[in-house]
Amino acid sequence: MRLALIWSEVWNGLRRNVSMVVSVVLVTFISLTFVGAAVLMQMQIGQMKNYWYDRAQVAIYLCTADSGGETCASGAATDEQRAAVEAALKSPTLAPFVDKFYFENQDQAYKTFQEQFKGNDIAQFVTPDQLPETFWVNMKDASQSEVLVEAFSGVAGVEQVTDQRQYLDQIFSVLNIASYSAIGIAALMLVAAVLLIATTIRLSAYSRRRELGIMRLVGASNRFIQTPFILEGVFAALVGSLLAGGAVVTIVQVFVQGYLAQRMKYINFVDLGDALAVVPVLLIVGIVLAALSANFAISRYLKV
Repeated sequence: MRLALIWSEVWNGLRRNVSMVVSVVLVTFISLTFVGAAVLMQMQIGQMKNYWYDRAQVAIYLCTADSGGETCASGAATDEQRAAVEAALKSPTLAPFVDKFYFENQDQAYKTFQEQFKGNDIAQFVTPDQLPETFWVNMKDASQSEVLVEAFSGVAGVEQVTDQRQYLDQIFSVLNIASYSAIGIAALMLVAAVLLIATTIRLSAYSRRRELGIMRLVGASNRFIQTPFILEGVFAALVGSLLAGGAVVTIVQVFVQGYLAQRMKYINFVDLGDALAVVPVLLIVGIVLAALSANFAISRYLKV
């Protein structure tokens, strides 16, 4: 009987405040969609880091005729200097750190450059002799690339040693900023959702203040009085959370997997399994925030 009475009160409260309930649903939906997108973006960044950092190479650029600096004082790298670099890579000192390496001459570098900048006006002004010969090195542990940088910095015939991870760091920094921005927007929207839920519950309680007074006089417990109001907030937030979960799954399935993954096959994107793993998090966040805010909002009406 008491359970039926509680659900009757919940239904009456939702019916009386339809517009506010719809507002709570929409705000919760939008805010938790941002939360889900931010979580998935962090998962995507983590996957990309694991994939690309392991494949990042160290480039040992040899001197060209136009190179400057002390190590290139004699002009373009000689055959002896080139052989010395190769021997150092195969030496017992560096070999334990090197997975594999290959040499790219100027003609090969020119061909690669033309493919990368096809359609760009700069491609027609570059000649093979302007591009450096390069040793491309894959490390067994990409985090130990500094070993090669130290080993070949200042070596005659070597113009520059570059760790490609520094370029990846710049890309991931931009992605992290975008992810943190989404988290910031989501946090503001969640605050708005909490305030809106609290306002809805207070309006509902105010409209039924005489009923609450009578219930207190006849000895109804605080838990019995506050439960319908908490359930109202939880119901509205749950609907918004379910919509947000559906939106996240749809975005991943339709846009990420259906569009991006088909056009950028070299990137391992988040999939439906990742999206489904985020949905319970959104449901829990929505329900907990709604319950806490509703409980806080109704507390003033429990005082005798």
